[in-house]
Amino acid sequence: MATQGAPWREMALSDEEYERICQLLGREPTYVELGMFAVMWSEHCGYKNSRPVLRQFPTRAPWVLQGPGENAGVVDIGDGLAVAFKMESHNHPSAVEPFQGAATGVGGIVRDIFAMGARPIALLDSLRFGELASPRNRYLFSGVVAGIAWYGNCIGVPTVGGEVYFDESYSGNPLVNVMCVGLLPREHLQRGAAAGPGNAVMLVGARTGRDGIHGATFASEELSEASEQRRPSVQVGDPFKEKLLIEACLELVQRDLLVGIQDLGAAGITGATSETAGRAGTGMELDLDRVLLRETGMTPYEIMISESQERMLVVPRPGREAEVRAVLEKWGLEASVIGRVTNDGILRVRHRGETVAEVPVSALIDECPVYYPPSRVPDYLVELWEREAGPVPEPRDYREVFARLLSRPTIASKQWVYRQYDHMVQINTVVPPGLGAAVLRVKGTCKGLALTTDGNGRYCYLDPYRGGAIAVAEAARNAACVGARPLAITDCLNFGNPQKPEVFWQFTQAVTGMAEACRILGIPVVSGNVSFYNESKADGTAVYPTPVVGLVGLLEDVERRVVPGWRMEGEVVALVGPPAGELNASEYLWVCHRRLGLSAPQVDLELESRLVRFLLEAAASGLLSSAHDCSEGGLAVTLAECCLAAGLGAAVDLAPDDRPDVLLFGESQGRVVISFPEEKRQRVEELAASLNLPLAVLGRTGGAGLEVRIGGRTCLGVSVDEMERWWRGGLVRALTA
Repeated sequence: MATQGAPWREMALSDEEYERICQLLGREPTYVELGMFAVMWSEHCGYKNSRPVLRQFPTRAPWVLQGPGENAGVVDIGDGLAVAFKMESHNHPSAVEPFQGAATGVGGIVRDIFAMGARPIALLDSLRFGELASPRNRYLFSGVVAGIAWYGNCIGVPTVGGEVYFDESYSGNPLVNVMCVGLLPREHLQRGAAAGPGNAVMLVGARTGRDGIHGATFASEELSEASEQRRPSVQVGDPFKEKLLIEACLELVQRDLLVGIQDLGAAGITGATSETAGRAGTGMELDLDRVLLRETGMTPYEIMISESQERMLVVPRPGREAEVRAVLEKWGLEASVIGRVTNDGILRVRHRGETVAEVPVSALIDECPVYYPPSRVPDYLVELWEREAGPVPEPRDYREVFARLLSRPTIASKQWVYRQYDHMVQINTVVPPGLGAAVLRVKGTCKGLALTTDGNGRYCYLDPYRGGAIAVAEAARNAACVGARPLAITDCLNFGNPQKPEVFWQFTQAVTGMAEACRILGIPVVSGNVSFYNESKADGTAVYPTPVVGLVGLLEDVERRVVPGWRMEGEVVALVGPPAGELNASEYLWVCHRRLGLSAPQVDLELESRLVRFLLEAAASGLLSSAHDCSEGGLAVTLAECCLAAGLGAAVDLAPDDRPDVLLFGESQGRVVISFPEEKRQRVEELAASLNLPLAVLGRTGGAGLEVRIGGRTCLGVSVDEMERWWRGGLVRALTA
């Protein structure tokens, strides 16, 4: 085999993989076939480095209707209704062209949801950028937010929540993870299977162009200076076409006109046809002359792997093709029959009368090589573990520290971001973005849905096992804080190059921690995405290992939801969970001392399970006025956010069990600040005691500011107006500095 100028290498296939392809086909592949294998055997599509590790996740529960392996996961919420949801990344395209990269990320995840027969009802975004002192990072941040807002607002799907972190680790390689949630009647559940030999295969929506060619392989390699040259091939979105596609596809589903439906995402026509045939155990014969093109001179190679947006593959029921066309014409959409389902298990592609590809579907789907990369503990962690922790100097001015933390863009109000999003369209949102989980009503029922995304890259950098477990536990806490029972999660696992043993160790440890948390908390994983190669080829620097968890929770009665801020003056303020006992990995330690700490915070998953149960029972019994999870910034920031959400102060007393900075700013896990009327105090305390949960009464709501006393001495006293200025203006000041 001659390897000089080998085209497969340019497609990110190894020599060994090329040999495997030749063995599977019994001959050398055509150029079109080589491109098809390249995209389907990429990490983005084939999960060749991650599949064995992901098997650790629990995926089943009585309420799970569809787990991993389809366009999205689906869970039953009763009353004949189900929820479909999934999260995916669009990191590399967003690093090259932030507006369109983020916008098309929204479009792609929305198509995954209505491909399941669900109407998209909410979007959430989990974003990571470098520090905003860099003009490049400000450009990426502004462009990504604008792209998400533009696409979501145009298609009429509200962006109701998410998170934004800033750290130098993400400079030049932002993480853009988008989650979509949809609602459907159970009987409308669809699957992407091309069943029924002889059935027509139709391509619906936008015409096919050259944008996004080899997007799947682009997402499966490190960023480099050459990545900027990919700008012309980043997909270009058309949200107005997507809106028509949503309505047309949902009408096709409602009228029961389809055998199967599939989004054209990564790998384009190659991905959609091979995946749908693979799920049904069938084959497919395609005629590329029937594919509607928007550019002249496109080769069959380009047509098969283009990732042009706003396209769907549908398989009509036999004899219903004319009805399908009528629905599509009603919504102003083009469609063409590009092939037929066959029974021979072969994906056969013709162009201008010639067969340009003839590949067993199983070779593309089932024969993707699986690798077990070497794994070892990173050197930086060995050095950390061997290093003696030096003393952390105690702050001289706690007010100044508090102001710095509240103004920190990672902690400060994200109003600048979410005000660009229409979070009230569809009029389902009852707890808007800003703090904690969003809550949506389910029209026609008493139910509500809680939605949240969570993850902390710094925690995972210092201890990926704990960091992965904490991401799941925090998502469960956030849902339980509003009174919602966690149903299931989706995830987006963002890591560097898996061929590097240190990176693969981070990945396996994080997934193991997440899986353990899911088992103990009883939360299945029903969908997700792995995003490797998030690093710069120039210096080999990877982003922090950042697994992000998206969670859907169910409120049986949305009117019993609990809010994150105080409700009225004179109520009891209490802390459920352990007091702070560590500064490791805290925002305070980094912002004020430029130190990471020796590890991530400890996490007690059994306690987290009892805490979720406490919050659910307290909410269902009407005991709580508010509940807010302690996370970045520790107890002081949580108390401030409770005050800011209500425009009402509080006075609290902390026992002098530790240094003031540890008590105020430590990020110990498994803690929630709650408030409730005095007359409910006994029942709240009895419930906590019955679950063996620590509960400390801290003080009362009221006044015009937050006063924190430790051992009877005022350690922190700040007016609500001052906190408002620090918190509201922090992000905007960083953007305009």
